Amino acid sequence: MGRTRKADETITREVDSGIAELVPDHDVSGAWTLRLNGTPQSHVDLDDPCHLEFEYIRRLGHVADLLAPTAEPVRALHLGGGALTLPRYIAATRPRSTQQVVEVDAALIELVRGLLPLDRAWRIKIRNGDAREVLTKAPADTFDLVVTDVFAGARTPAHLTSVEFVELAERTLRGGGVYAANIGDGGKLAFAKAQAATVRAVFRHVCVLAEPAVFRGRRFGNFVILGSHVELPVSDLVRRTASDPFPGRVEHDESLVRFIGGTPVTTDETATQSPPPPKGTWGLPTE
Repeated sequence: MGRTRKADETITREVDSGIAELVPDHDVSGAWTLRLNGTPQSHVDLDDPCHLEFEYIRRLGHVADLLAPTAEPVRALHLGGGALTLPRYIAATRPRSTQQVVEVDAALIELVRGLLPLDRAWRIKIRNGDAREVLTKAPADTFDLVVTDVFAGARTPAHLTSVEFVELAERTLRGGGVYAANIGDGGKLAFAKAQAATVRAVFRHVCVLAEPAVFRGRRFGNFVILGSHVELPVSDLVRRTASDPFPGRVEHDESLVRFIGGTPVTTDETATQSPPPPKGTWGLPTE
């Protein structure tokens, strides 16, 4: 490092995907925000892995909490690593869980391992590679949870948005497993509606979580899309999401059908990356 680092300094490193910054949280000692090329990607509290700052991660945390009886270990596959916020949370709340993380940026993995270290007792393996390529080779009927949270900059890559991709994820899940995807959209919500339709083409039960203003297209934000072949814990998700610091809504059944409208399923031939967020969204520069 060359010199002693102060606890309140932003750490900047060049990684494979651009510039990574670890920004200290001045309100929470021991907590950091990872920014990639200016976009906030993760918030990690090294002293309290159960502290979930970002709203979309809180939604995914609710899914992890409801996946199985309290503290029961699960097998999880995380496509997209960032600073490993959700894997840390699952490791802390469900000891002995086995987790695999796929991250395309090898330099970012090294940075996070070095400066935001994992507890050595946690069963978390990190693999460098493209999410879809690794998923193609993953064993079938293995995971209780598969999470897709991959952003190139602030956009989801096109090859991770198609029905063929979701089918690959579905193949790796156990019978009662859950697929979860985090995406961003706003305005007319064409991308979010297409992604909901795509997940619904693969799984019997689907729901979508987001803040009401995001659902109405009044502002750009995160959508968490869930799919499973068994009934999802919708009532509990509604209750937990409504009580979040930024309350959310859960669309399912007929309300989800209305949300999707006639939007067609996305295929490999029609897939596009998610729309770019407006300036000022997610902490992006306004100029």
